[in-house]
Amino acid sequence: MVDASELAWRLLSRRHGAQLCYTPMLHSSVFCRDPKYRAEALASKPEDRPLVVQFCGNDPEVLLKAAQLAEPFCDAVDINIGCPQAIAKRGRYGAFLQDEWDLLRNIVSNMSRGLRIPVTCKLRVFPEIKKTVEYAKMLEESGASVLTVHGRTREQKGPLTGLASWEHIRAVREAVKVPVFANGNIQCVQDVERCLEETGVQGVMSAEGNLYNPCIFEGINPPCWEPALEYLDILEEHPAPSSYIRGHLFKLLQHLFLLTENEEERRDLAQNSTMESFRNVVLSLRDRYLPYHEGRKIWHREKEVYDLTLPPWLCQPYVRDSPEEHVNKVEARRNETETTAVKREYKDNEGREISRKHMKKLRRIARRPNRAGVHTKRGSNLCIDCPNPLGSKCEYKLCRQCCRNKCFTENLDCKGHRNLAKTRRKMAIEFALQRKNSKQEAQVDTS
Repeated sequence: MVDASELAWRLLSRRHGAQLCYTPMLHSSVFCRDPKYRAEALASKPEDRPLVVQFCGNDPEVLLKAAQLAEPFCDAVDINIGCPQAIAKRGRYGAFLQDEWDLLRNIVSNMSRGLRIPVTCKLRVFPEIKKTVEYAKMLEESGASVLTVHGRTREQKGPLTGLASWEHIRAVREAVKVPVFANGNIQCVQDVERCLEETGVQGVMSAEGNLYNPCIFEGINPPCWEPALEYLDILEEHPAPSSYIRGHLFKLLQHLFLLTENEEERRDLAQNSTMESFRNVVLSLRDRYLPYHEGRKIWHREKEVYDLTLPPWLCQPYVRDSPEEHVNKVEARRNETETTAVKREYKDNEGREISRKHMKKLRRIARRPNRAGVHTKRGSNLCIDCPNPLGSKCEYKLCRQCCRNKCFTENLDCKGHRNLAKTRRKMAIEFALQRKNSKQEAQVDTS
């Protein structure tokens, strides 16, 4: 979980039943060359074990070097070949290596030979079960000691996430001899039990479910301010970047922030970055909803603006629409816009129709009018024929397009804009004359 499984969050999760934790995905090349990045990534303590350090990359030697630097501080090293994000595609790592089997063989075998601790792989499935099984067996044969199978393809992300396929996971479990962990569809402890029964795996991983409810493995749904305040207490001893903290709190308080009465707290959390401001947001929400939680006030469901099984102040999973529902909603919104929207017309001061882009430019110019006797920045003077800025070296005090039109129609040159209409026409006439003379001389020689 990039920017989400730092030491403080791992300690919180371990207090509530997590038995094995992973670091955030670390970029192997940055880990090798940047001591500060490396020190922050390896921050840990004795109770933060067993720990798996997770790397991404596509260079076997760099990945091995990074793993060797991390080896004294962890119990296993994981190669993340399951990340589906755009940054992984640009960097050619994560799930975008799953078509390069020769390279993956080299990476896994190189690391398994060069390390004294286990090498594990976290992977996504292919649409075909048979190909997924062959893929998993290849990684096992290359030296992977554990396979964590996320039962979604790399295309299943964001609003198109959908359900993970436990059928794929079960097929991998039956085909390989190394332990298999399942990942996907884990939103409560009952899902853990059902996944173990249906897939036969040796372990279950939770990512998003853990972020919305760090007590997921205890099988409880506490009021969201309890884990939030516990997390903030841990941060006093083990600090984390404010962006990490804000991201965790947004997920823990997600369902309360969907209520309009909590807009001020949501805005405060988004705009402030101090521990005091974070704590104040949590305490404000606790004071507002604790009477409902303790039964001193009655919660009226009509106050809810969305459908939840549990009251909104309790930690619970965030349930996305299915891909089909998402596509239908997008289509419905598009159709509604097409039938009701009227294209807006933009006009200048003289009533001529102009584009929206041109109107925005005119508004920008109006906000910064030229003032007599005041020094203006380069480009703030305007063309004498249109509202565009004039060229600073233009001989006719025009913008590029107006200068080009003037030079073309009046047979002029402008060295500032490199509009050489007059010179080029002269050259063309001279060239035509030379060509004509050459033809005449050739005719005389022939006769």
